[in-house]
Amino acid sequence: MYAAQIIRRSVRLFGLLALLATPAAAVTVTGLYSVEVPVESSQPKDLKQGYADGLSRVFVRVSGTRDVLDNEGVGALLDDAESLLQSYQFLRSDKDEHRLRMSFGAVGVNRALASVDAPVWGANRPLTLAWIAVEDSGRRTLVHADDEEDGSSDDDEWRQIFEDAAVDRGLPVSLPPADFRQDRELLSDIWGQFTSSVRSASEDLEHDLMSLVRVSRSGSEWRAGWVFDGMGLDSTEQSVTADNREDLAARVIGRWAEMFADRYAVAGSDVEESPQVDIVVHGVASLTDYAEVSGVLKNLSPVLEAGATQAREDQLKLRVVFSGEMEQLKQYIALDPRLEPLSDAEVSRIPSDDEREVAEGSNDEPAAEAPDGGVALAEDSAENGNASANPLFVYQPLLVDEEESEQAFESLYQVLHYRWQPASIIESENEE
Repeated sequence: MYAAQIIRRSVRLFGLLALLATPAAAVTVTGLYSVEVPVESSQPKDLKQGYADGLSRVFVRVSGTRDVLDNEGVGALLDDAESLLQSYQFLRSDKDEHRLRMSFGAVGVNRALASVDAPVWGANRPLTLAWIAVEDSGRRTLVHADDEEDGSSDDDEWRQIFEDAAVDRGLPVSLPPADFRQDRELLSDIWGQFTSSVRSASEDLEHDLMSLVRVSRSGSEWRAGWVFDGMGLDSTEQSVTADNREDLAARVIGRWAEMFADRYAVAGSDVEESPQVDIVVHGVASLTDYAEVSGVLKNLSPVLEAGATQAREDQLKLRVVFSGEMEQLKQYIALDPRLEPLSDAEVSRIPSDDEREVAEGSNDEPAAEAPDGGVALAEDSAENGNASANPLFVYQPLLVDEEESEQAFESLYQVLHYRWQPASIIESENEE
């Protein structure tokens, strides 16, 4: 039940992404190193098996391929999975369907994969807009994003299956809004794989590339054939077959994940001993702020180096080289109240550079500034709040322009976002 809720929340976030204005849409997979697996009990031997099962799934997500599990030395890593574990929670069930929820250290997992000469694929990944047409018993339907008013159980099942497969592989996949499900002409174009026609319907939907997928059944066998459009990918049709729906979706998504990993994963030999992460600080309004932000980060114990790489309006991006785990770095940053972390929901509502340009060139009322001089955000919605409440797996928009996207895809760690709150603001709040 909990896993189903997670996937539905991810779907709602996909729907929110689709409402944004600009189609360039690299995203960060913020739950890449978190996983939930079934376990027999809370006994030590069952927990140890759960740790190994969870780490094997994370290895597949982070390497981009299931072949990683065949690498020499992986078995020993899985036997010692607890050493990479940062936190876990045993979820007891009255029906003996217990589950183990875990989070592994990103730096530790990446180094472990590098130690067995496996590729490492970072948390910043392209967003694929999947137009999936299913033909079954003479009827064609469009697999679309969640719509509570839609009572089609068959459509719901296909949506659940594909999104479950995408979450399992850590691959950002967006489905079109339910509004398109009645467009029979568009459905025919998807089935015929006429990319130019479907491209027009995708103009206002967030994506880095789109895929047109046609699913059909012959006897007991299912077949899925697809073509890609965008990012310079081969546009010839590829296909897989399977005996059931779940295996079919897993094979489709698996092929996509392997394709992206081949393109963007870093070779194990190139994984640096000291990890580095980009930190974007919002609300940096002066040279004094600039100097103070840099000073705060450089003086943190885990930080080995910190230098600004970009400054835009009130945003300052710094490249930070650190020791230890990412969570430890976050904990040290949290000790300074002037740096307030932005939630996934807040980051998802920060306008990109292109959106700022559109807003500045329009005749609409100017956007309101945040009262504390920080990031001005649009009003939150209940739906967005639900999506951001997902504790395990959220796809967060990566705020980069087209020129930076390729470089961002090759980064191993998610971009961290903070709001700068000068000391004067904090002092006035304390006085009140």
